[in-house]
Amino acid sequence: MKLPIITERLILRKLTEADVDNIFLLDSNPDVMKYVGVPPSTSREQSKKMVENILDQYAKNGTGRLAVIEKETNKFIGWSGIKLLTDEVNGFKDVYELGYRFLPEFWGKGYATESAKASLDIGFNQLKAEKIYAYADVDNESSNHILTKLGFENKGAFLNNGDNCYWYELDKNN
Repeated sequence: MKLPIITERLILRKLTEADVDNIFLLDSNPDVMKYVGVPPSTSREQSKKMVENILDQYAKNGTGRLAVIEKETNKFIGWSGIKLLTDEVNGFKDVYELGYRFLPEFWGKGYATESAKASLDIGFNQLKAEKIYAYADVDNESSNHILTKLGFENKGAFLNNGDNCYWYELDKNN
């Protein structure tokens, strides 16, 4: 991946071990984790393992979630990016998947859409993906709206660890 990626308002860069506190702030927030399918983090150690996992994904797969920094304030506001699904989800494995997660004070500002567009550019142009997938809890109206706005096609609902989710696909040629 050629990084950092700079958009109009954001900087997307690789996460580092120095981001453990940022990830903990994000993943310990019950509002952020409401539709994720796992409980909020309760320890910095969980966030350290998450960052180590992402660093491992960069090394093994050449891609992973990226820290999203607000240019104007230089603040960590969340993450976004393409990862290789190495565990099966909805019958799919070893496919590229878009995801994003932001601190609540940065919701509704278009940052998820802006960072997702940059991430999709990485997926299609750097990783040479033909399709990129995404999924979101059926009750997460904001995320479902963003994915539809980005051009993803809703392929229907499925159960993911007991949660009802929508599965999305975006073809390179769309």
